[in-house]
Amino acid sequence: MSISWKQAENGFKSYLKIEKSLSPNSVEAYINDMSKLGEYICRVKGGKSPASVTYDDIRDFIAEVGSNSDSARTQARLISGIRSFYKYLLLEGEIDESPATLIESPKLGLKLPNVLSLEEINRIIDAIDLSKSEGHRNRAIIETLYGCGLRVSELINLRITDIHRKEGFILVTGKGNKQRLVPFGSITLKEMDNYLATRRLLPVIKDENILYLNRRGKRLTRVMVFTMIKDLADKAGIKKKISPHTFRHSFATHLVENGADLRAVQEMLGHESITTTEIYTHLDRSYLRQTLIEFHPRAKAIKKQ
Repeated sequence: MSISWKQAENGFKSYLKIEKSLSPNSVEAYINDMSKLGEYICRVKGGKSPASVTYDDIRDFIAEVGSNSDSARTQARLISGIRSFYKYLLLEGEIDESPATLIESPKLGLKLPNVLSLEEINRIIDAIDLSKSEGHRNRAIIETLYGCGLRVSELINLRITDIHRKEGFILVTGKGNKQRLVPFGSITLKEMDNYLATRRLLPVIKDENILYLNRRGKRLTRVMVFTMIKDLADKAGIKKKISPHTFRHSFATHLVENGADLRAVQEMLGHESITTTEIYTHLDRSYLRQTLIEFHPRAKAIKKQ
C-alpha cells in the first residue's frame, strides 16, 4: 500500500528536524509547501499518492503556484522543498526514482544585502535615550548584533552563562541547535555590563539566565527587536530598509572590507558553506585592486618598478 500524504508529511517533518537539523521556521516553510502540493494533487490530479506523482504533475503544480507569485525566490524555495521531499521518499524506499530530478529552478540574480556604514551605526546608537529604563539594554543589543554578527534568534536566546569574559568569547546556539564560539570586543562587553547593572533593577525577573529581558523580566521576542531597531532607524534619519539582520550583514562586510580571512568570517557567522559567506565580497573594484597590489608577489614587483 502506497504511503499517504499525511504519513509522508509527518515522516518528512521528522527527517527535516532530526536528520537535516533545520530550524523550526525552515521546517514549517517546507511542510506548508508540501501541504500545498498534496492539496493540488488531490484536487487536480485525482488524488494520487505521493509515490504516484510524476514529473508532469509537479511541473503543472509549479506553473499554477508561479502564476500566483512574482517572486523567483519563492518558486526556487518551493522547488528545493519538493526535491527534498522526494529525496526523503527515495531514502525511505517509497519510490525508485524522484519525479523532481529534472525540475529546473528559476535563475536568481545575486541579491546583495543592505549594509550600514560605521557612521550610520553610530547614528543609530546615538539615537538611543539612555535616560529611559530600556536605554542601556537597547544599546547593548545593537553592540551585540553588530559586534558579534548574531542572528536575532541567537540574540534573544543568549544566556548570561554564555558569556566567557576571560576568554573573550560568547557561546552562540545557532540554526539546528549548532553551537559556535564568537569573539567579542571591549566595547560590546562594556555595553553588556552597563546593561546588566540596570537589569538587576527590574521588579521581577522570570528568565534568570536569559541575558536580554523586557520590562516584565521575560525574554524578548523577535518582533520586539525588529520594532526597536525600526524606531531607532527612524530617529536616526536612516532611510534604508533595515532589520536586526542588517547589523549581521554589516559586521561581516566590514570585516571582509578590512582584510579579514573569509574562513574566519564563515566560522563567526556559523555558515555551513563558504559560498554563503562569499556574498560579503561585494567590494568595489578599487579595493580589490589595492588588495592585489598589496598581497600578490607579481603585483608587488610591478609596483616597485
